[in-house]
Amino acid sequence: MPINEELTIRMDNRPGSLGKVCRALADRGVNILAFQSIPAEKTILVCMVVDNPAAATAILDSKGISYAEGEIAQVKLPHGPGELARAASKLGDANINIHYAYCGVEPDTNAPLVIFGVSEVGRAATILDQTAAAAAATT
Repeated sequence: MPINEELTIRMDNRPGSLGKVCRALADRGVNILAFQSIPAEKTILVCMVVDNPAAATAILDSKGISYAEGEIAQVKLPHGPGELARAASKLGDANINIHYAYCGVEPDTNAPLVIFGVSEVGRAATILDQTAAAAAATT
């Protein structure tokens, strides 16, 4: 799945905030595939990709947790030296800017997932899909 949905949540930066959100999702069977948190002085910004975005948004809505939805380009890369460099370089060669990136794990295979917040999600997804296929063919 080269294009996926990302949820971004801004929450208070205090003990237990992240745990409450993650527990609410887990208790309803939503699996977090990838996430990153970026701290600020009083808040924390959490970006996550989940296995069931519709269920996750319903849970967040029921808890009164504000969030934003966006599209990201996602790629499953082989675990090895140079794989991230290859993917990032291909995007750069296509003049696609990477705004941010983070990693997770594919649930079925435990293969590394790399999440790219990019300027052109559709083009990036195609390039990353081709890059992953080429890498898989050489392993």
